[in-house]
This record gives sequence, C-alpha cells and structure tokens, in this order.
Amino acid sequence: PVIIATVDDVTPVGLSEYSPTESVKNTITDVLSILGNEALRQPGRCEERRQQIEQVIRQRVNVLQMAQRALGSPWTRLNDAERLEFVSLFVELIRDTVANKIDQYYDEQVFYLVEQREGSFAQVRTNLIGPKVDTSVDFRLENQSGEWLVYDVVIDGTSIVRNYRTQFGRIIRDNAYAGLVEKMKQRALTVKRFEKTAPAIALLPTDTSDSR
Repeated sequence: PVIIATVDDVTPVGLSEYSPTESVKNTITDVLSILGNEALRQPGRCEERRQQIEQVIRQRVNVLQMAQRALGSPWTRLNDAERLEFVSLFVELIRDTVANKIDQYYDEQVFYLVEQREGSFAQVRTNLIGPKVDTSVDFRLENQSGEWLVYDVVIDGTSIVRNYRTQFGRIIRDNAYAGLVEKMKQRALTVKRFEKTAPAIALLPTDTSDSR
C-alpha cells in the first residue's frame, strides 16, 4: 500500500471540521482501501468496486462545480435535465480516471508538503515518489458548510479541469454538444466492457500543454 508521509503538521481546526490536508488524506485513504480490497477484485464485483469509488468522489469532490468548470461556457445553455446528465457522465469519467491513476501508483509514497489557504479556498501540495514516478499532485479545495471539497487536481502543473475543458471544447466544435455526450456515454460502456483487460481508457489523450 501507499505509505503516507506528512512533512508539515496539520493546522488545528474545529472539532467538527477536517482541515484541507486531512480531507485529501482521507479521500486518498478511502480510495486506496477500495482498490486494495481483494474481494472487490473478484469476477462479478467490478460494478460494486466502481460504485464504491464513485461514492467517495461524490462525498469528497464538488462534482457540480468541477463539471461546470470543465465544460465551460456551454454549461449556461443546458437545461436542468441536461446538466444532471452531464454531471453524472462527468463523475463516471473522473471515477475511472482516478481509479486507473491511483491503481498505477498504488505502491508509491505520498508526501504531504504544504497547505495554503485563502478565505474559503485551499490548496494541498503533495508529491508521489517511488521507483516509477516522481510526480507533483496539487489538490484545490473549497470550504462548503464546514467541508473541504476538491474542485480541481493539478498534476505536474496540468489542471485536470482545464485539460478536460480543452478536450470537451474540441469535441463540441467538431460534433456539437450532443456529440460530446455520445462520446462520454460510449466511453463509459467501453470501460465497463473492457475493465479487466484495459488498464486505462481515456476520452482523449492527456493534453499536457494546457496548464494553469
């Protein structure tokens, strides 16, 4: 399993509120617990595994804000039903991406470097270090009613939200919004169909040139 090494002490907060660092650490721990559960790796339990990861994401990530930021201006032209559909598809996309990435780095160490706060926003900087990787991963969070929820993750300087916004924009330009939804639906089906044989299936290749 991943070894958690904390460099800076967590800033004390109210008893009912986790700090941003604690929130990130709990999220990673919960996902790793699911990925490391041998029972959930058994045939026939793939769907249960996906659903448990999705539950963690919906609890610890501001999925509405993240989906809205990732889609950009087309969000304003969607009706309520379309927004709900997009958020659901976006959560599936994030779920599978998170599961694949963390699964790849399961045996690496996570170092919590520093926590920065500005009002209701915070950033937790971490490093993933091991034989196969030396990667910076920064979590951006917003405090909502005492809970620190993730709304973006920056990997080696590349914002996931900005990256998806670039990808979504290209697809919408070529195929309209309906084409984007169709691609996301087809991707979800592909992941379910080939989950055991394909280690990572992306909507489009990662665009590392578009960082914050």
